[in-house]
Amino acid sequence: MQSLMILGRQPQLGIAELESLYGADKVQPLGSHAALVAIDPCLLAFDRLGGSTKFCKHLTTLDTTNWRQIESFLLKVSPEHVQQMPDGKMTLGLSVIGLDVPLRQLQATGLQMKKILKKTGRNVRLIPNKSAELNAAQVLHNKLTSPTGWELVFIKDGSKTVIAQTVKVQDIESYTVRDRERPKRDSRVGMLPPKLAQIIINLAVGKLPADTLSSICEIPAGENIPRPRIEQTILDPFCGTGVVLQEALLMGYNTYGTDINPRMIAYTDENIVTWLPKHYPYEGTVTLEPGDATNHTWKLTGTPTIACETYLGRPFTDTPSADILHQTASECNLIIKKFLQNLHAQLTPGARLCIAVPAWNMGKNRFKHLPVLDQLTDLGYNRMVLERVPAKDLLYFRPDQVVARELVILIRK
Repeated sequence: MQSLMILGRQPQLGIAELESLYGADKVQPLGSHAALVAIDPCLLAFDRLGGSTKFCKHLTTLDTTNWRQIESFLLKVSPEHVQQMPDGKMTLGLSVIGLDVPLRQLQATGLQMKKILKKTGRNVRLIPNKSAELNAAQVLHNKLTSPTGWELVFIKDGSKTVIAQTVKVQDIESYTVRDRERPKRDSRVGMLPPKLAQIIINLAVGKLPADTLSSICEIPAGENIPRPRIEQTILDPFCGTGVVLQEALLMGYNTYGTDINPRMIAYTDENIVTWLPKHYPYEGTVTLEPGDATNHTWKLTGTPTIACETYLGRPFTDTPSADILHQTASECNLIIKKFLQNLHAQLTPGARLCIAVPAWNMGKNRFKHLPVLDQLTDLGYNRMVLERVPAKDLLYFRPDQVVARELVILIRK
């Protein structure tokens, strides 16, 4: 069985995350913004994926990308398929990814489908397209994943078109709460998005053990999906206000956070020890203490997994001068090099890390990288190479941002 994932704004990060959790042999990129994952959909941990926006059921694949032919197929088979839906008013939405279909034509296809489905006795409401793909908010607001909802997604894959039905979308309301409603936030230390924190954790932990994959299909509709309890510790040596630790707890891990600033430890304590369980109960343990990541001795039991955003240096709204950039990069490089040296002495061979380090966007897809990334072998680490995504593409940034986050996966030698 297969699961079909629609990927986020930076699809390479979503592919990398899926490969890390399920293995390269299970992941097949589909067009530019989707992927098939060869595992039972009931076992796919969609709630922990930061890089996938929609979870879909693969319906069929057509040997064409011609929209007229696709439309003809839809009008032919839709009346039969809609008979399998429960009674009630039906809501229909269409999304296209990679196909060159004018919005007017897409809307016309939707109206044609509405007309033909009404002939079966159905009352149908069509969701208008403001863009080629309906976003998560539109899908949620219009209940397109309900038993009487139907979002069909058309994905260009070379000379073929994959047709899928959306089953679930990212819980954008929960992400907003976990990002903006925490009592303690500090823009001066960076605002790590929860989705990115999830990706960092998933790249750090690697393939999920079989005993953490429980079937969500056995849970009655409307009930909360229980989070697995995973006896593994996520260590964040630059914990800031605790976003990585927060997401790790919600995934079922134990957590251990340190930060050079005692105020950040107090903020994290209020965010994840006091505030978080009132909104999102968890079972994992929390250990917090102040400590400089370049010389701190962590009280480790067993082998933790390290997931963190390191020091990113000065924030820039415009490309800095060469001198200022050199000074900032040198400062970041020294801190991160000392951190990796200190950590290496305390880890056992085979320990795995994913760290977010700064890279500076110089324009036209040119980035300035940290020199320490060319010294990893000398520092006692192997940089993990993914099969589906080259290391140069593990960058999180927006086009208008100068400081990007480069995700680096390491194995302690």
